Amino acid sequence: MASLLLQLAVLGVALVAAALIVIFVVAFVTATKMPSLHRHEEEKFFLNAKGQKETLPSIWDSPTKQLSVVVPSYNEEKRLPVMMDEALGYLEKRQKQDPTFTYEVIVVDDGSKDQTSKVAFKYCQRYGSDKIRVITLVKNRGKGGAVRMGVFSSRGEKILMADADGATKFPDVEKLEKGLNDLQPWPVSIRIYHLEKEGEFRSYFRTLLMYGFHFLVWFLCVKGIRDTQCGFKLLTREAASRTFSSLHIERWAFDVELLYIAQFFKIPIAEVAVNWTEIEGVTSWIQHQRYKSGLPALKQNISRSVGLKDL
Repeated sequence: MASLLLQLAVLGVALVAAALIVIFVVAFVTATKMPSLHRHEEEKFFLNAKGQKETLPSIWDSPTKQLSVVVPSYNEEKRLPVMMDEALGYLEKRQKQDPTFTYEVIVVDDGSKDQTSKVAFKYCQRYGSDKIRVITLVKNRGKGGAVRMGVFSSRGEKILMADADGATKFPDVEKLEKGLNDLQPWPVSIRIYHLEKEGEFRSYFRTLLMYGFHFLVWFLCVKGIRDTQCGFKLLTREAASRTFSSLHIERWAFDVELLYIAQFFKIPIAEVAVNWTEIEGVTSWIQHQRYKSGLPALKQNISRSVGLKDL
């Protein structure tokens, strides 16, 4: 029985690896140019708590907050409130304990078909637009594109990427901050997380996909990172501006290119353990991308991203 299970497991891994290789081949054939960084006119503004338009800041401006939290969201009207309640509960408590601590949360609605923007805007009305801002993209860009738009509109000295599903416990940001400080005195640094086994829960199929994908990533480009696809990353402002300015991939696997760019520029990267739980949802980015044609070429786009002309 044990031998049969082992054979099935090996077969499963082989099938997943084969499928991923096919995906990479298709992606390479359907390569795209670097996506346009142009913003639609409506994407240059956010609504304050009174519903009035205000111009968004730029990543190139001097920081005015200690922490910016960028939350990319696509059809997340149901799961977003849970994540926001936990995040804001932590952030508000931290600010009360330390009045010098300042933050902002930027929810980027990536062309959702539901009420994601309206749900997020309720938090803006409750906490004020200095703390909560909602950017509604005119059309879907993909998760990487949504994160980039949020990063480019942030005011924080440090920028945290956090998924809208709340898979990672938000207070674990302190672990990332500690690790980031340990990397100093590097002027530019990026921080990502690794899963704590005791806090991890994944389906068997997703685990197979994870290992197959990680092998290909290690083989093709990024070395030394155990989990490239995390949605909980902490970057300094300098690291964010440098890496996202060179990013070509806006959809799936943008994390891989982001880390590749960081390694190319010799930006130190570290992993820390956080508690993570797989969250089920009716609509996810993976499901959405299934229907998108023209997959970006991971390997080709990564080779392009090192061009200094893109900085």
